[in-house]
Amino acid sequence: MKDTYRHKGLRKKLIQEIRKKGITNERILEAMEALPRHFFLEKAFEEWAYVDKAFPIGNEQTISQPYTVAFQTQLLDPQKREKILEIGTGSGYQAAILALLGARVYTIERQELLFHRAQQLLDKLKVGNIRCFFKDGFKGMPEFAPFDKIIVTAGAKEIPEKLVKQLKIGGIMVIPVGEEAQIMLKITKVAEDKIEIEERGHFRFVPFLKGTKKEKK
Repeated sequence: MKDTYRHKGLRKKLIQEIRKKGITNERILEAMEALPRHFFLEKAFEEWAYVDKAFPIGNEQTISQPYTVAFQTQLLDPQKREKILEIGTGSGYQAAILALLGARVYTIERQELLFHRAQQLLDKLKVGNIRCFFKDGFKGMPEFAPFDKIIVTAGAKEIPEKLVKQLKIGGIMVIPVGEEAQIMLKITKVAEDKIEIEERGHFRFVPFLKGTKKEKK
């Protein structure tokens, strides 16, 4: 895996584009400029890595648009040593960004093929601070709760109660909610039985599905 001057130049240009769209957190922009996004796509598609678009990664899943990754991460505002649960590992790119920002990341993927692929890549990149799990994201990870923050990278029909329960008081969850298109929600857990919800614009994600999907042999 090579990260050439050309790749770095394309990445710099992409970061400038994202900044113009309103991303102001310089820590996030620096992490995205440092992390080669083309490592998370198949070699044949690496030309697409630095275009600000989502891209298919197989199993009816996508690597999110770079602006969307930056937007969700900025809403989440990850701090060093925070324990963060990610639902929907996908390519592993979002988890790697969170880890580069110093978070301790627990990430769940329901597609076994993507889980193995992402885990191997993240191990290879030696990002550190990431634990990958092949599980049903709807259940979250009660065994490691409470989490400081939770990020969901698939469109949910409604706010998942089980995940809210796994947030600590004062914790934040960023999740797109809706059927056809989604509204990005920033949810703050203000008490054990009370949340505050902020709506932060319209997005489009692959659906948040229950259960797990085994790799075909």
